[in-house]
Amino acid sequence: MTLDNLSVQKQKEVMAWVDRRRRLTLHRTPTYASGLYQVEIWFNTYSRDVLKDAVWHSKADLVRQIMEYIRVYSSEGASPSAGLTPGNR
Repeated sequence: MTLDNLSVQKQKEVMAWVDRRRRLTLHRTPTYASGLYQVEIWFNTYSRDVLKDAVWHSKADLVRQIMEYIRVYSSEGASPSAGLTPGNR
């Protein structure tokens, strides 16, 4: 399970619960993991744009829709340097 660095996850009770589950491994994101935050932002956008109220009639339909969303998002919505000027990149 991948977690952020929220301190609640380091509480004794939580760690004891995790220790009782031998097949569970926790992975914490680095404190300043801006790249991972971008992934969270993308999944939030994807969830809002696609998953909410969606129905697929087959796994193939789901895969086709995901790939189409990625294609469109990559060509129209993705811009890692949006809002940056050459002087502050």
